[in-house]
Amino acid sequence: MTFRAVNLTPLLLLLAVAPLGAQERPTFTAQANTVFVTAQGKFESPPDTAVLQFNISAQEDTYRAAYDRATRESQQVREILRANGIEPKAAEIGFFSIQPVYDWKQPKRKLVGYRVNSGVTLKLRDFSKVGPIVQAVGDLEFAENVNLSYTLEDIDAAKLKAVDDAFQHARAEAATVARAGGRSLGELSYASVDTYEQVRVLAAPMVATRAMGARMEAAAPPTAEFSPQKISVTARVNAMFALK
Repeated sequence: MTFRAVNLTPLLLLLAVAPLGAQERPTFTAQANTVFVTAQGKFESPPDTAVLQFNISAQEDTYRAAYDRATRESQQVREILRANGIEPKAAEIGFFSIQPVYDWKQPKRKLVGYRVNSGVTLKLRDFSKVGPIVQAVGDLEFAENVNLSYTLEDIDAAKLKAVDDAFQHARAEAATVARAGGRSLGELSYASVDTYEQVRVLAAPMVATRAMGARMEAAAPPTAEFSPQKISVTARVNAMFALK
């Protein structure tokens, strides 16, 4: 880290380090016999949960026809899940909507049909099932906005470890400056914490025609044999310590 201002006097020792990223460190009146530091900590871990998200979409001339088609499409999704040993109730519906579709090319709008949209989220702990399910969902003509991401189920625990790492760096830097001024480090008198989670999203635009799906049937799923990228959680600690 870069030291921006250090005033070594018997009464005041102030350390200011360059802000990390676009965030600015807190502004406050420096106190005598204190040292202030900003430090960054990090925690990385392999993900334990894969999150698959996609939309089910259907459009027909009438409200009822669109609804019935969406029902049939949802049944196909349930069959895919059961074929991979997953109960359909494991998937969550985020939204469901039925909206009229208009033709705006005419001077007066014309109703041309109805469109059904619903969002589905599926969390998988068994990564061996990710590839087959992503491929099967991608082969569905009605599946839209297919996205795959990885995360940690207990992300709060990861944030705490990142904060602990940041605080250890902050204390070590403050102790170094204190020794340089012939002082020793006292108790923590102020601290603020920010955490940032880096989410990895893999776009999977695999909406394919059935003919294309047949040609790709023998190929391995796009995610096969690759390792999910680690989840990275970053923490920033602003800390003020008393000087002895």
